[in-house]
Amino acid sequence: MTNVMEINGVKAVIAFDPEIDMFRGEFIGLSGGADFYAADVEGLHREGEISLKVFFEMCAEEGVSPFKKTSNRYNLRLPKDLHDKAVTMAKASGKSVNAWIADVIRQADSFPVH
Repeated sequence: MTNVMEINGVKAVIAFDPEIDMFRGEFIGLSGGADFYAADVEGLHREGEISLKVFFEMCAEEGVSPFKKTSNRYNLRLPKDLHDKAVTMAKASGKSVNAWIADVIRQADSFPVH
């Protein structure tokens, strides 16, 4: 099971690692890797803040941006049946495929991630 947690404005994906009996958090959208481990939610917040602080300090020392640069483009490859379904659903909604997919993602964002 995975969940998303926000720490100091940066999102992290949280998953339980049964091998070490701890939760692992991994920040997303950063220009490098920053992860953290804890046994409970309070610990995740604490360790995540420390990990993020260290990451930001290292980026400042090296003069690099801590966040990935994105083009806001995404090349989506779908099997033919899903592509055809997306085209049909978009047309039926009076939208382009891009606009329809963006709406689907917005709707999915309102549901908890598991």
